[in-house]
Amino acid sequence: GSHDTMTYCLDKRSAVSGNESKLVKFLNKCLPCIVHPIIMKWSITQVLTVTEQLEAGVRYLDFRIAHKANDPSMNLYFVHMVYTTVTVQDILWEILRWLETHPQEVVIIACRNFDGLTKRLHNHLVACIKEIFQCKLCPRNVVPTLRTLWHLGHQVIVSYEEEMELGKHCELWPPIPYWWGNKTSTRALIRYLERMKRMGRPGKFFVAGINLTENLRYILVHPFGSLKKMTLQSLPCLKIWIKQQHPGPKRKCINIIAGDFIGNNDFVKDVIELNAKINPPLLC
Repeated sequence: GSHDTMTYCLDKRSAVSGNESKLVKFLNKCLPCIVHPIIMKWSITQVLTVTEQLEAGVRYLDFRIAHKANDPSMNLYFVHMVYTTVTVQDILWEILRWLETHPQEVVIIACRNFDGLTKRLHNHLVACIKEIFQCKLCPRNVVPTLRTLWHLGHQVIVSYEEEMELGKHCELWPPIPYWWGNKTSTRALIRYLERMKRMGRPGKFFVAGINLTENLRYILVHPFGSLKKMTLQSLPCLKIWIKQQHPGPKRKCINIIAGDFIGNNDFVKDVIELNAKINPPLLC
């Protein structure tokens, strides 16, 4: 999985999202030449496009969806501190085009946050999802084994973090829990993930997030840093942790693993290879 999938196309000219603190908005308004570049450095979590991520092997997409304040249109964007240059609808069509050329691949799309979305905009978003993917959408009453999905022609599972919409649409799955450590150090993040594992895995889909998170103190101590530098420094230790994990239904097993800058350090390869612990490769 990729954490904050769409941050590779954040708009440098975008206003700060309506969900951010008043302090951040005030500083960005007073000192845009200083504050806005800092926001960009610490907001970008991916550099590969969504198609490149799919080609790399990512199958869980983390979509933070928003409507711009004071925008009279129905256009929806992705957001992480600032808004993206592309709309949600354009990216859904891009995913569909990729799926049509990869008919045995299955993608999980987690729709989250919904900053600024009204009931009308939720209806619009769900209608777009259903119009674009149509019969490729897997209803939530289906047990999603690959064999079943291939037989039925389903390729998309959409989890939707809005309870009102779930009751109206059988094509939407409930929210997928995300283990977010909110840590600035690799050791603290690994301790958090191990503590969550001891509590026992959820019975259905869930995500272990190996993404570090900056805070104001960390940014002040690292004035020339960025989220990318922070992430790349952590990857060697996290790579060791990933290789030690076991997928499956047991209490301490892992399900989806999502990270930042997923094109680095064989992250996707390491996660996919965990499946060999369930199904060892056949010897020819």
